[in-house]
Amino acid sequence: MLRRTCDRLRAMDGCSVAGLVPFSTIDFPDRLSAVVFMQGCPWHCQYCHNRHLQKAGVGAPGLQWSDVLRVLDARRGLLDAVVFSGGEPTGQSGLATACEDVRERGFEVGLHTGGAFPERLAQVLPLVDWVALDVKAPFEEYQRTTGIAESGEAACESLALVVGSGVAFEVRTTVHSALLSAESLDTLARELPGYGVQRWVLQPFRALGAGEEIGISSYTEEDLMHLTAAFDGERHVRIG
Repeated sequence: MLRRTCDRLRAMDGCSVAGLVPFSTIDFPDRLSAVVFMQGCPWHCQYCHNRHLQKAGVGAPGLQWSDVLRVLDARRGLLDAVVFSGGEPTGQSGLATACEDVRERGFEVGLHTGGAFPERLAQVLPLVDWVALDVKAPFEEYQRTTGIAESGEAACESLALVVGSGVAFEVRTTVHSALLSAESLDTLARELPGYGVQRWVLQPFRALGAGEEIGISSYTEEDLMHLTAAFDGERHVRIG
């Protein structure tokens, strides 16, 4: 009991919560979920619409993990799942214990991640029911999008972990014509099935929350379906 209490205290210290959406129909397929947004991300993607979460310490003032748990306790029987998003949730040292808290309350666990921290991802995958993994570009081109050297190596390792875990997942790619060329999209379409990806969601860039310097993407929905036609699996374009 003492050890469990200490784990809980460490989880509270290691979970920097930026915000909570108490009800969502779109963040975990076929589930009604709450979405917990975590602070901090080591990457600086130019199209990120949650830029305000890239730095830690900028979330909802006074919102603690214990507050989230009180909301979840009040929503038992109303929700199916809790999704950890961000920011980058695997940057949180208390994520595994937070997942355990959620599972103990009878909820499934969803995870939205860019794969920046493969070691912690490996720790939490046994506690997760579904993963949405961002694959931002062919792995050798990652720095152009993230601004961080060797980010592609971390993402590639994370993809291998997710595929090997047996956990249900989809791969998501946010697409902006200034960052992903037609050739790069074709490369992804041809390479992702070789990694074991069967479901790929293409997300056209949206300007809300992103920096003005990146401009507007020229790709249409029809462009995206045409440029990724080589993908041997289930493809979707998700708007918004």
